[in-house]
Amino acid sequence: MAYDTYRLLKIETGARIITATIDNPPINIITMELFGELARLSAELEADPDPLVFILKSANPDFFIAHFDVNAILSFPTDQAPSREAAAKNEYHAMCERFRTMDKVTIAQIEGRVGGGGSELSMAFDMRFGVKGKTIVNQMEVPIGILPGGGGTQRLPRLVGRGRALEVILGGIDLDAQTAERWGWLNRAFAANEIGPYVDALARRIASFPPDAVRLAKQSVDAAALPLRDGLAEEAFLFQQLIRSDAARRNMAAFIEMGGQTREGEMRIAELSAKVAAAK
Repeated sequence: MAYDTYRLLKIETGARIITATIDNPPINIITMELFGELARLSAELEADPDPLVFILKSANPDFFIAHFDVNAILSFPTDQAPSREAAAKNEYHAMCERFRTMDKVTIAQIEGRVGGGGSELSMAFDMRFGVKGKTIVNQMEVPIGILPGGGGTQRLPRLVGRGRALEVILGGIDLDAQTAERWGWLNRAFAANEIGPYVDALARRIASFPPDAVRLAKQSVDAAALPLRDGLAEEAFLFQQLIRSDAARRNMAAFIEMGGQTREGEMRIAELSAKVAAAK
């Protein structure tokens, strides 16, 4: 796919990895235009069979995404009574769900502040990485009289627990990177010069693995939302599907040939498994 029709997103493609850099000065507010581009990109990525990893980052060193445009929210129609049926068609929720459920690994590289709808979008990604002393997470909706409407009241408790979610949402507090990492909002918090190399290396490593294994492993992890018995059944089914694939059988044989299941090989299992993938 071309990925060449975006104004506020700078797209880079290559080696099964797509990177989008948000550039909407001065603070990366999610304007209606940026929302439209992010939604369109989510649909384009979802339909693209080639990439395995998607990275979202920012051109602004201080802001990943500030929040959704409050002026835009003030212009939302309010002449009709709220309807649960209409609310169920929330386009922002649909965009976030595409990033969560697509058969690609989605990574948010958050090097500055992220708040409101930007935080909610980030929570829909598979992984989030931040920078110590730079990454700040905030849900600023309740202090201005509304509530997080982009999924925050649902995703945040699932990430950090109910009490901590209420502290962030009701308090409108700034959550620093170290605390966000400790609570589980961030996968990891790095020094500023470490985040880029780590995310790049992780993305390249994942993209080097058999595509079906990556995609079905993500699908299986998502089945953890089901009751345990159902999740285990889904895992067993997907496992059986993969062991019948030519790629899996070839890689497992190569693993044995390269020293898997020996003491020396098992002592460097991460390195060995990457070597198997690179030899395909």
